[in-house]
Amino acid sequence: MRIPEKIRSIVYSTAAVVLLSEWMAVPAQAVLAPYLTPDSTVAELHFNPGIVGAGFDTWDRGGLLPEQPWEYAHWSLRRYIGPPVDTAVAGLNLVVDNYNQGVQVTYQLYSEEEIAQDPSRAEAQLYYFPAEEPGTKYALVLSGNMLERTSRVKECCGAVSQLHDMGYAAFILRYRTGHDLKDNANYEDLVRAVQFITDHADELGVQAEDYALVGHSAGGQLCGIFGTDRMGYSNYGLPKPGALLLAYPIVNYMYSKPCFFYVYDGAEAGDYLAPGDYYYNVELAAEVTANFPPTYHWYGRNDKTLGLIFQPLQSPALDRALERNGVMHQMVVYENAPHGVGVGTGTDAEGWLYDAADFWEEAVAAQAE
Repeated sequence: MRIPEKIRSIVYSTAAVVLLSEWMAVPAQAVLAPYLTPDSTVAELHFNPGIVGAGFDTWDRGGLLPEQPWEYAHWSLRRYIGPPVDTAVAGLNLVVDNYNQGVQVTYQLYSEEEIAQDPSRAEAQLYYFPAEEPGTKYALVLSGNMLERTSRVKECCGAVSQLHDMGYAAFILRYRTGHDLKDNANYEDLVRAVQFITDHADELGVQAEDYALVGHSAGGQLCGIFGTDRMGYSNYGLPKPGALLLAYPIVNYMYSKPCFFYVYDGAEAGDYLAPGDYYYNVELAAEVTANFPPTYHWYGRNDKTLGLIFQPLQSPALDRALERNGVMHQMVVYENAPHGVGVGTGTDAEGWLYDAADFWEEAVAAQAE
């Protein structure tokens, strides 16, 4: 039974490629790319002319273990994404809408010369979601990842749809993952993204100051590093974030550090892993100073992922450090909010990003006084 299903999936995916080719042969203004629904299939997502034409990457696995075209092809987005499907699809349709309106969605973060020096830099991209009105504050959104797999569609698309509804401009950062993680590549991408937005704020229609970094899980840890004196914004002459808005952030990688050190950074026996050498060895709670940005963060008591790396050394430790250093902060603990729930649909965390945005506004107002 499985073989015929796989064959049908391959045929289906091949047909989708053919249909996409035919679509792209039609003059750009002749027809608009169709919108997605929660009942659209994963194949329809991957080969949607608006998504592909905009350059938005919807493949959630890295180069070492790439997602194959036949995987999940017949799954509905409702099944593929899960409970946050409505907000995630709304975010995907913002991509389609911007493509249909001729708005550039995708920006490469590195020049051709830089990519020639390190081809993995070609994977670093910034996806732009303009606000309805120019001159607004912006949020830069980072997904979590599990080595070779990211949650960009589930977490980031849902977040940008809600941020757009609140009137903000938003960006999604596609940072390097998996086998391209060496030498702090993912953090280098975050720094470059903020540099790019800051340098092009006028043409992007955003305020360069008072921005928010929205990070999920491992993406939350990268956002936290950006707030530190050791490796953060001040080292690059960049504006201080108006706020960090962190969903179930990793604060301390604990037992995972040697895995990253040896597998991704090519360490050999006897090599010393010093604090600050690599992003995964930065323990955020130990790096908080009075210069750390205002921080809103949350996690669920039933978060099994954080439980595996000792939950007391995650958000609770970060919150104590923020309090100790006089940094404006708010931690929320939910009874039912498993890891990876994004905007929290169907859990106690549902609506958290709206509360976090209120905190962001309060933080910016407090800093202006």
